[in-house]
Parts: sequence; structure tokens; C-alpha cells
Amino acid sequence: MKIAISSDHGGNNLRKEIMSLLDELNMSYQDFGPQSGDSVDYPDYAKPVADGVASGEFDRGILICGTGIGMSIAANKVKGIRCALVHDVFSAKATRCHNDSNILAMGERVIGPGLASEIVKTWLGTDFEGGRHTRRVEKISELEG
Repeated sequence: MKIAISSDHGGNNLRKEIMSLLDELNMSYQDFGPQSGDSVDYPDYAKPVADGVASGEFDRGILICGTGIGMSIAANKVKGIRCALVHDVFSAKATRCHNDSNILAMGERVIGPGLASEIVKTWLGTDFEGGRHTRRVEKISELEG
């Protein structure tokens, strides 16, 4: 599995923690920055991750900002993206099982690195259930026009 990861300045520290986790898990990823703690605009960092996942260059993406809200809104503007804002393990599992989410968004100012790591491990390790959920995911895609 190939992962695209990015943050804004508000998610920089947690992004680095998650990249360390990905290293421990021996997962392939590309970091889209930012490389400093200077203030940046989250849509500029959500777009390359969302574009990469939508094009199939990456299997999944992880986006982190202060709350995760801005990143998830920006990513979900890209056709084919189902970005889920998650701050608990149950939702991480549910969004993979039921929504086939392809990008995970989290907020550094909302959760700590321990919980974020558990969320990422659960999200990466959970498969889409398909079945009745396939019809619903297809209806989401139809909304994109």
C-alpha cells in the first residue's frame, strides 16, 4: 500500500509522528510537507494528496491540520475522494468498512499521538465490507456529477 501524507502548520508535529509510525509498519509513503512550521494554507497541502489518491498514484492518504476540518473539506472537493475526519478508533474502522474512505483526516489540536497512531493502524488495516455498502458508496460518487 502506498500512502500520501501532508499537513499544514497546525498538524506538522502529528504528521511527523505518523510518518514514524509508517516507518515502523514498513509502509511506503510520500510526504507532501510542509517542511517548516511556518503558517501555510491547508488547501495547498490537501490538494496534492487528494489528487494523488484520486489518480491512483497512491492507495490512500492521510491529512492533518489543527482540527482536521479544513483538510477534510478541501480534500472532499476532489472527485473520487472520500475523506473522513476521524478522532476515535471506532469511526476509523467504520469509515473503512462502510464508506471505503480513501483519505483519513485528523486534528493535532484534538487528539494526541498515541490515539492518532491507533486510529491510523486501524484505518490502514481495515478493509471495505462491500455488499450493501457498495450501493451507498456508488450513490456518493453520483453526487459528484
